[in-house]
Amino acid sequence: MTHLRKMMLEELERRNYAQTTTRVYLQTVEDFARYFKRPPDQLGPEHIREYQAYLFRERKLAARTVTQRLAGLRFFFIQTMKKAWSVADTPYPKKARYLPSILSPEEVALLIDSARTRFHRIVLMTLYGTGARRAELVRLQIPDVDSRRMVIHIRGGKGCQDRDIMLSPILLEALRDYWRGLKRKPTDWLFPGGCQHTAPIPSPPRPCGMPANRPHSKPVSKIGSIPTP
Repeated sequence: MTHLRKMMLEELERRNYAQTTTRVYLQTVEDFARYFKRPPDQLGPEHIREYQAYLFRERKLAARTVTQRLAGLRFFFIQTMKKAWSVADTPYPKKARYLPSILSPEEVALLIDSARTRFHRIVLMTLYGTGARRAELVRLQIPDVDSRRMVIHIRGGKGCQDRDIMLSPILLEALRDYWRGLKRKPTDWLFPGGCQHTAPIPSPPRPCGMPANRPHSKPVSKIGSIPTP
């Protein structure tokens, strides 16, 4: 690990940046230096402008991705190198906004029914019924399903934020049915992965450095044993 990379990593860790953001920022600075074949601390605003144009012109990256790359470079120059950064010289690209494609209830039902296994079906139902991100869903633990309050707790989500998602009676019953059909009941993760059932489904790095077995303030309750309100 180079000295500059170590310095930048320490600054990111001090601010408790998510692991995914840390990885992208470090990769951006490496790619920036590789493009000019020079150490990043020897580059300046004129190189950033050329690199930004290169990302659009040759790499064909979306505006949102280029904005993320610029944010990584901005962090490097301001927080790591303690240099000035001019927004006027390095403007963030204008984002294109599109209307989302919304599936009809019939299309959603067809998508869920196309699942090849009960496991894939309940994962699709949970994603659709909660709107949780993939990395959030795979980190759900059994106590996160709160049938008394009819919510699902998301812990350490995007931006290291916790939040509650409404739990529909249909999804709750589907989760209980899935639980009753399991021959081997998991003890921690709602959707465990691997033959030992001691880890969640493989996913991107754990958000915010959250430990594998984060303690809860209440005892573990099995989904199938909680009565519907």
